Amino acid sequence: MTTPWGEYALARFPEDTRDQLRAWDAADTYLLRHLAESGTPLSGSVVVVGDRWGALATALAAHRPTQITDSFLAREATRANLARAGVEESPERLLTTRDTPPDRIDVLLVRVPKSLGLLEDQLHRLAPGVHEGTVVIGTGMVKDIHTSTLHLFERIIGPTRTSLAEKKARLIFCTPFPGIARNSNPWPYSYELPDGVGTVSGRTVINHAGVFCADRLDVGTRFLLQHLPRSRGPERVADLGCGNGVVGTAVALANPEAEVLFADESYQAVASARATYAANVEGAKAEFLTGDGLAGVADGSVDLVLNNPPFHSHQATTDASAWRMFTEARRALRPGGELWVIGNRHLGYHLKLRRLFGNSELMASDAKFVVLRAVRK
Repeated sequence: MTTPWGEYALARFPEDTRDQLRAWDAADTYLLRHLAESGTPLSGSVVVVGDRWGALATALAAHRPTQITDSFLAREATRANLARAGVEESPERLLTTRDTPPDRIDVLLVRVPKSLGLLEDQLHRLAPGVHEGTVVIGTGMVKDIHTSTLHLFERIIGPTRTSLAEKKARLIFCTPFPGIARNSNPWPYSYELPDGVGTVSGRTVINHAGVFCADRLDVGTRFLLQHLPRSRGPERVADLGCGNGVVGTAVALANPEAEVLFADESYQAVASARATYAANVEGAKAEFLTGDGLAGVADGSVDLVLNNPPFHSHQATTDASAWRMFTEARRALRPGGELWVIGNRHLGYHLKLRRLFGNSELMASDAKFVVLRAVRK
């Protein structure tokens, strides 16, 4: 990545030489060029929100920015990219969306996320640290910036305008207005599950901002809940890519002897899973892991893995996440352990499972989804 401060070799995490997707895009370079050309003072407290792979934090490392991210993978990518640039990492400069943000923010740089809810939540959390002289700039690809995006900046921070588009990227300029009447943060959001979804029918789900389908039960998860395998005895079950934790919570309610591991790369998701579990299940037979799938789980230590893998990485359609999840599930499963996967029919997950496990069985299907089972031999 070429910037006004030099060139940087950047990679996504986990690094894969076969991956053709870059760790930055035109929105990152547009923002960095604007900061240099406008002479924006960077000597104060600089906060970078939603930096996807650490491109902004790495380029601005000399100014010791605080990065705030919801993604474990983005945080690890930032660590690796800083090290590659010869910059010593400072733990207090790498915060998650669940951490308390800085008390004072002089420059706020926001990489607009795909989730409008996550943007709303983060602007509410950051607003107390913004003052009249704070420079607030958002950046994103044109397709990611909508009227509703600008309304959030305007309503929570102050008057907002946009730049001209360059290479399909756009900047957002927001002027903090100290006297603005801010509404309270509506997140987290909770709702009651409908009937017909097994042990969690009528139960409460709690969602922090940015979690997939935060205001309703998505149809894929509903289909999986209707076809969950029966868990018996003191099994260890992993809800891999747990989201709000409704699947793992359903297992815990059906089998009180089960030990459920909720795992996701999103800090918001794991916080949601923890809250959903606590609202519905008594006892402490649960683990909550924010990380790269099951990478931190011991080999052969899990009896059952339940997985609804994502097939997007930001705006890119890719099966890389699903492939990593399946691979980690196979390693973590004991011999005879099972992986159950819900996915769209067209994704062809049965082929990947056969390649990894040597088997794949169709357990349920409808016009859109399939539930597949693979057994660790």
